[in-house]
Amino acid sequence: MVREITYADAIKEAFDQLLESSPDTFVMGIGVKSPWYVGNSMKGIFDKYGEERIIDIPISENGITGITIGAAMAGMRPIMVHPRMDFMYLAMDQIINSASAANYMFGGKSNVPVTIRSIINRGGEQGAQHSQASQAMYMHIPGIKVVMPSTPYDAKGLLVSSVKDNNPVIYIDDRWLYNEKGDVPEEMYEVPIGKANIIREGKDLTIVATSYMVSQALVAAEELADKGIDIEIIDLRTIKPIDEDAIITSVKKTGKLLVVDAAWRHAGVAAEVSAIASEKAFSYLKQPIHRLTLPDCHAPASSVLEEVYYIRSDKIKEKIQEMIK
Repeated sequence: MVREITYADAIKEAFDQLLESSPDTFVMGIGVKSPWYVGNSMKGIFDKYGEERIIDIPISENGITGITIGAAMAGMRPIMVHPRMDFMYLAMDQIINSASAANYMFGGKSNVPVTIRSIINRGGEQGAQHSQASQAMYMHIPGIKVVMPSTPYDAKGLLVSSVKDNNPVIYIDDRWLYNEKGDVPEEMYEVPIGKANIIREGKDLTIVATSYMVSQALVAAEELADKGIDIEIIDLRTIKPIDEDAIITSVKKTGKLLVVDAAWRHAGVAAEVSAIASEKAFSYLKQPIHRLTLPDCHAPASSVLEEVYYIRSDKIKEKIQEMIK
């Protein structure tokens, strides 16, 4: 049965079904039973499964991530929750030097089926140390898969796929999406990792977007449709590995590319997508590729400055009109 639920409820349902279906799955993280940390995305999960499978731990990002990686190497399928992506930096040694490299170093004889859920928090005047979207740092590392669902359907399906995958997967969700609603099947299902989704077909310009930028791009495209501007939108869904074929095919059709990613500009997702299009579809481009990202500076702790700093549909619409002209 399909019904409309929120992004947060879709995540919660995935957790519930994964825990119910597999005794090898457990959750460990900071504030996993607190709505202040994880919103409503795990409401009732702790009460149902108890502290043996939902482990709310002290603040020790490096240590607890190492524990879940060790559990994964021993045959379990743990989910590690980092409620603020900013502080996952403290676990990068474990993620990069242990999780990503183990399969390679042991000649393919050791898998690391760990899912690391990393939550992006933005806005609310949280400032530089609580508002970071650092997905590009992890897509740089071989041996790791990185997913960024933008819809409730994908939030559930990609979490299920991440836990069932035999590789370490970083699952990134954005709290600005938690109240978004969409159709989600009640049963457990998987969304393929590494496969982009064309959420709107068009002929005039291609937008490649990630996470909550997808919904903002869709708003901009629908508003411009009344002016005769036909936009194609690709939701990457996975940023490592990137679906290159989807990008190249669309660019060949439209000849114009705008990449929208709500993270820093330098050496980011938008730069990688731009490079793919330049290398493999250059002769089809009718103009230079454009990137719409956060500026290369930290998030302000001011609501007035946040209005300038963050990307909304109006900025996307303005950039599209500039490119079409």
